[in-house]
Amino acid sequence: MKSIKIFSLLLFTTVYVSAQTTLPIAPEFQKTYQKETRNTDGKPGKNYWQNTSKYDLNVDFNPVSRLLKGKVQITYTNNSPDTLKEIWFKLYPNLYKKGTPRKSKLAESDLGDGVAIEKLAANGKSITDFKIDGTNMTVNVPAVVPGKTISFSIDYSYTLNKGSHMRTGQVDEGSHFVAYFFPRIAVYDDVDGWNKFPYTGAEEFYNDFDQFNASITVPDGYGVWATGDLKNPSEVFQKDIVSRMLSAEKNDAVIDVITDKDLADKKVTQPNNFNTFKFEAKNVTDFVFALSDHYLWKSSSLIVDPKTKRRTRVDAVFNPKHKDYYEVIDFARKTVEAMSYTFPKWPFPYNHETIFDGLDQMEYPMMVNDNPVDNRTDAITLTDHEIFHTMFPFYMGINETKYGWMDEGWATIGEWLISPMIDSTIVDEYGVQPTASSSGGKDDTPIMTLTPGLKGSGSFTNSYPKPGLAYLFVKDYLGDELFTKALHTYIKNWNGKHPMPYDFFNSINEGSGKNLNWFWKAWFFEDGVTDMAIKAVDKTSVGYTITIENKSDKPLPIDLSLTYEDGSVENNHNTIGVWEKGGKQVKIDIKTIKKLSKVVMGNPHTPDKVKSDNSFSVN
Repeated sequence: MKSIKIFSLLLFTTVYVSAQTTLPIAPEFQKTYQKETRNTDGKPGKNYWQNTSKYDLNVDFNPVSRLLKGKVQITYTNNSPDTLKEIWFKLYPNLYKKGTPRKSKLAESDLGDGVAIEKLAANGKSITDFKIDGTNMTVNVPAVVPGKTISFSIDYSYTLNKGSHMRTGQVDEGSHFVAYFFPRIAVYDDVDGWNKFPYTGAEEFYNDFDQFNASITVPDGYGVWATGDLKNPSEVFQKDIVSRMLSAEKNDAVIDVITDKDLADKKVTQPNNFNTFKFEAKNVTDFVFALSDHYLWKSSSLIVDPKTKRRTRVDAVFNPKHKDYYEVIDFARKTVEAMSYTFPKWPFPYNHETIFDGLDQMEYPMMVNDNPVDNRTDAITLTDHEIFHTMFPFYMGINETKYGWMDEGWATIGEWLISPMIDSTIVDEYGVQPTASSSGGKDDTPIMTLTPGLKGSGSFTNSYPKPGLAYLFVKDYLGDELFTKALHTYIKNWNGKHPMPYDFFNSINEGSGKNLNWFWKAWFFEDGVTDMAIKAVDKTSVGYTITIENKSDKPLPIDLSLTYEDGSVENNHNTIGVWEKGGKQVKIDIKTIKKLSKVVMGNPHTPDKVKSDNSFSVN
């Protein structure tokens, strides 16, 4: 396993610093403190900066040939202190180009020529000095000094994949989900400079916060849904469709915007040979669109911010054959409500959220591409998981390519907590058992291992359940009120920006008023088995003392089920706080006059590898 090379340095100087525990800090992060682009209190530094772009996208998409022809105008602003003489671009569709290195398995028949750059100009002058290497493109340009802009004009085309659906592609003969469809400028940040990691199909994305104006032209009969606000609904949809959509934006009730009858009567879009759908999205990290000529559309809205009465419209757009999708609108609406009012208790940040019936399980700003599933529980957990990504990585500009755990871990705890709010019978244990069984194994590396270096089971556990459990345990330790305060500190510090791991750790420390480095170090920087055991149950003058041994270096909560001789059962819970001082054993005192007969330790969200030592019969 390739893991991060890390170095120790005492940098924590706030009042919450513990002399006992400091976090290993890599040199690239040490430099951010020296340059004052980031602070050790978790806030952006006085010299923090990030670059941004404005994209004008003009796309002509043929759903039969799947040929996408595009023209993109980009104005890129260099807010960095550096002079840029080359600009790095991402050509994500080149994942499907023959010869591109990739980790994902794609059928040979789905590989093609990739993106054809037909014309490229910078500041109005044609440029031929560019190089394409897989999913990266580098362009040599006249020097862009700090504070200045450069404009690009690019004509390009590629054929959307029909099979080997990897987050994008044809869904069926009349439906397509089109993502990563335009040349975009890579992130240049204060930590690494250019994001040079290629897209391999495995690791996810890292994008700047940009502005998009998109014009998407498709043949008659095709509706288009996308990131951003539709600016010309009356020009592309028929009158009744527009009326229902506008009504849904103002009402809590679920409204059938496109019905079976509308489809049968072909009264969905304006009867033109082609329709151009125009969208606008501001301050978002990506732009995607989807289209179909035979999907239903259910819509509703709710107040997400009680202070401003701002509403979010929630859409489910789906194939009428997929019966599970008829309830998805309810699951999605309840997820947006839970996120706004319960966890993370932050007003949903966008005007709409569309769940599109596709072939994947993938999130985008204001859009979700979700496959149909076999049962109601899976539909709930998939829907809330993907929508929760709205906060992480989109509202918070996470570098998913390097730190997948900074977004997938949050979607995982969001799924665990919100699913039972939608259906109280659900006990969502997604990923907990794999975390337990793989702990201490060959693929079990520290969570801080860079995502491209993960292998085997660690590719899943390090990104999803392990960080999700860490967040859950800290929430339990701090209590809901203090945890919400700490989490909101992080969100306030970094929404619309690019937080890195230490920004998260330090923001939570600062927001909670507690130094949690003892926990961060054990859970994020160290590996090893997760295992506890009941060592002894001793009678005392006031009841019993139960001795619990932690066989790992990771703090775990302790949940005990106490069965008494009279048949009564009592539950006892201890947070990770019992391990704060670093001991390997803890004694739990139970005050009772009853006779104890059996003790069982465990919880659905405690990844205990060896369960044979989790029960104890009292003689």
